[in-house]
Amino acid sequence: MSNNRIMLGRLGEYFAENYLVHCGYIVEEKNYRCRYGEIDLIASKGSVLYFVEVKTRRSMAFGTPAEAVTAEKRLHMRKTAACFLEEHNYRGYAIEFKVIEIFINEIDNVLV
Repeated sequence: MSNNRIMLGRLGEYFAENYLVHCGYIVEEKNYRCRYGEIDLIASKGSVLYFVEVKTRRSMAFGTPAEAVTAEKRLHMRKTAACFLEEHNYRGYAIEFKVIEIFINEIDNVLV
């Protein structure tokens, strides 16, 4: 993966984390990894625990960011979430999966 894509992904995760905090979520964990994969953000709000995939794009040339979350990725998210739940005590929490799309679009010469 190129440095530009890595930096774009990190920037998107930073924006998504700040958005969630602004909306009253508590970010419990960032970039949680286990043998099944990675979940970008794990957040809670009330008695719900959210497993969040962040997708950042500069264009819609390949579809929306959420369309990049394939059935295989969703399966990995479920298995990774199960690992997290085995390691942590979140009994009584409802579980939800969420995708946050970040679009970064730079427009030059807007005052011309």
